[in-house]
Amino acid sequence: MSEAVAARNEETTHGEAPDNVRPRPSAAEGAAESAAETLEDYTLRFAPRSYRRWTPAVVATTALGGIAYMADFSIGAGIGLAHGTGNALTAILVAAVVIFVTGFPLAYYGARYNIDLDLITRGAGFGYYGSVLTSVIFASFTFIFFALEGSIMAQGLRLGLGLPLWLGYLVATLLVIPLVIYGMKALSKLQVWTTPLWLLLMVGPLVYLVATDPGTVHRFVSYAGTDGHGGVNTASVLLGAGVCLSLIAQIGEQIDYLRFMPPKTAANKRAWWTAVIMAGPGWVVLGAVKQAIGLFLAVYILAKAGPAAATEPIQQFTGAFAAMLPSWLVVPLAVVLVVISQIKINVTNAYSGSLAWTNSVTRVTKRYPGRMVFVLANLAFALILMEADMFSFLNGILGFYSNCAIAWVVTVATDILVNKYLLKLSPKIPEFRRGMLHAVNPVGVVAFTAASGLSIAMYFHALGDTLQPYSPVAAAALAFVLTPLMAVVTKGRYYLRRSDDGIDEPLLDADGNPSATSYPCHVCHQDFERPDLAACPTHDAMVCSLCLSTDRSSEHLR
Repeated sequence: MSEAVAARNEETTHGEAPDNVRPRPSAAEGAAESAAETLEDYTLRFAPRSYRRWTPAVVATTALGGIAYMADFSIGAGIGLAHGTGNALTAILVAAVVIFVTGFPLAYYGARYNIDLDLITRGAGFGYYGSVLTSVIFASFTFIFFALEGSIMAQGLRLGLGLPLWLGYLVATLLVIPLVIYGMKALSKLQVWTTPLWLLLMVGPLVYLVATDPGTVHRFVSYAGTDGHGGVNTASVLLGAGVCLSLIAQIGEQIDYLRFMPPKTAANKRAWWTAVIMAGPGWVVLGAVKQAIGLFLAVYILAKAGPAAATEPIQQFTGAFAAMLPSWLVVPLAVVLVVISQIKINVTNAYSGSLAWTNSVTRVTKRYPGRMVFVLANLAFALILMEADMFSFLNGILGFYSNCAIAWVVTVATDILVNKYLLKLSPKIPEFRRGMLHAVNPVGVVAFTAASGLSIAMYFHALGDTLQPYSPVAAAALAFVLTPLMAVVTKGRYYLRRSDDGIDEPLLDADGNPSATSYPCHVCHQDFERPDLAACPTHDAMVCSLCLSTDRSSEHLR
């Protein structure tokens, strides 16, 4: 059902009549509700079993389609041109390992309990309002990378169609709006249909160059970088890894798809785990490969294009296609690749960003303004960044942002792995409903704030030039240490405000999946599945999670 309608029904009926005699929506309102339902995609809440009709393979393909972005090619090229191939490949590997390890528990929780990363964060050390901070960080991730991908698309449109950059930025922004409106149903089709062509266009040039000109491999491996040293050193590796680790928040976008996984059963166990690992933390394998390809192509075209243009994916693939295709086909095919990639990722950026903004604003204001408001807001932020030419200072933005992203993801992953499973101080079943959680849990908030604050200070040389490259290490290490330390100090008191939600039906079924039993919400008069409800203290009835979030008087909270 539509959260917008749920919030509107609650606001228009609250206080006008006793709850047990509130009028049902009229036929017109019901029609509007049915139309609006396709726009919401279970924003802010548990994704019910009745909606999750996709197979694990379809969900995984859809999620992996969202990482078709071209930014990896620029990131890999930028690191390699600055520090050399050896340092770049080592940095990419280090970052990939960290992203995989921290992403695994988050992906599992999202797929197993059918909730997004914000809802996971609430119950993994941050509290109901505490996770607003991380929602804003994730929303920032989506519009930063939307702007990056939009910039790359604009470069392609300038080369292929002669559009000025400012107009290309606008086209790249407006193009995704019709595609992102309908959420998972439309996105799954888009990603599945376009993935084979995207893979062919991306891998084909690399295979051709390696097969026909083995010297390209030698030049790539021996490239020493602009400093001319070429040797692997710790500072260069960590600086490069810090840029790559800005992508650690990508797991949030993967979970926005993985929350629609079907229930895990004995019959689908192998397919379920394969999909979760591949589309969850496994995204980073393809991401790391793309970064290495970006560096390879940058070295290949460096002499002809120059260092500035060599980091632009459109130039990289134009140079590669020129070696294997007729001249009249080179630019059109490169533009097609860039446009497909940009659309595939930016519908995800716009979609996930709208969820994150909606989560934050609804909790703070207790009003649900509708997800499309924040689709447009997110796109506006991205367009401003593009017009400000963020591509020219890409590594600086990503290096700074990675400190916040690392601190957040490592804190949540540590809470799941250590506090829930080893120390058993954090409840294993994630909780996200208002009234069940404390407003702020110091475990995650303190760990995240301290880790991100110190690492940002290090990044801006506040602790000296020697320590500056180690800011990503500081963010990860502090978050990993402080999260269990705070749980021990607080004895886990701030995870749950209460342990009983007042409903006798078990939260999980016999297979450990969220229960599919549905009940009506007495505020909005719609049926919801068991995990999305809590008992109302003033009525012998239940209230859904969104009506709890928009309850300004708190009369429905226990």
